[in-house]
Amino acid sequence: MAKAAESSGDPGTASPRPLFAGLSDISISQDIPVEGEITIPMRSHIREFDSSTLNESVQNTIMRDLKAVGKKFMHVLYPRKSNTLLRDWDLWGPLILCVTLALMLQRSSIDSEKDGGPQFAEVFVIVWFGAVTITLNSKLLGGNISFFQSLCVLGYCILPLTVAMLVCRLVLLAEPGPINFMVRFFVVIVMFAWSIVASTAFLADSQPPNRKALAIYPVFLFYFVISWMILTFTPQ
Repeated sequence: MAKAAESSGDPGTASPRPLFAGLSDISISQDIPVEGEITIPMRSHIREFDSSTLNESVQNTIMRDLKAVGKKFMHVLYPRKSNTLLRDWDLWGPLILCVTLALMLQRSSIDSEKDGGPQFAEVFVIVWFGAVTITLNSKLLGGNISFFQSLCVLGYCILPLTVAMLVCRLVLLAEPGPINFMVRFFVVIVMFAWSIVASTAFLADSQPPNRKALAIYPVFLFYFVISWMILTFTPQ
C-alpha cells in the first residue's frame, strides 16, 4: 500500500515533473539523411540583388525617377490610350507641374500685402483640391481606378497648361494690346483642349459606359478654371 501510494503520488507532497523531461531520451540517428533544398539558387539571388533599389547610388535613383517622369510627360504630349500612367503612377510629376505653375502665376508686386504669396497658395490648393474632388467623383460613379492613379493622370495632364503659362509669360513681355491678348487666348484654348483630350484618353475607359459624361464634366471644369487663371494673369 505504501508503494502504491508512493507511485500514485500526492499532489501536495510530490515534486513536479519537468515538462520536457522525456525529450532528453530521444536521440536522432546519424544515418537519417537530411532532405530538402536549403540553398538559394545563384541566378535568383543575382536577379534579386540586381532588382533591389537599396544597392544603387542616389544619383542612379534620381536619374531613374527623372526618366520615368519624362516618359510620362511624353505620353501626355502625345496622348493615346495607354495604361502607363495608371500602371506606374507617381506624384512627382504633378508636384513639379503644380509648383512650376504656381510660381509662374505669382505676381511680382512690391507691396508686402500683395507679395504673391497668397497667389501661390491659391493655385496650389485649387489644383490639388480640384484633383481630389474629381477623383472622389470618379470613385462614387463606380470607376475602376484607384485614388492615386486618378491624381497622377490629372496632375500630369496639367503639362499643356503649364506650357501655355510659359508662352503667355513670354508674350506678356511685349507691349499689351489686342494682338497680345488674341495670341494668349489662342494658346490657352489649344492647351486647354490638349489637357482635356489627354486626360480623357487615360480616364475614359475606367468609367462605366453610361456615366462617362458625368465623370468628364468635372474634368472639363477643373482645367477650365486653371485656363481662366492663366488667361487673366497680368503681372504687376
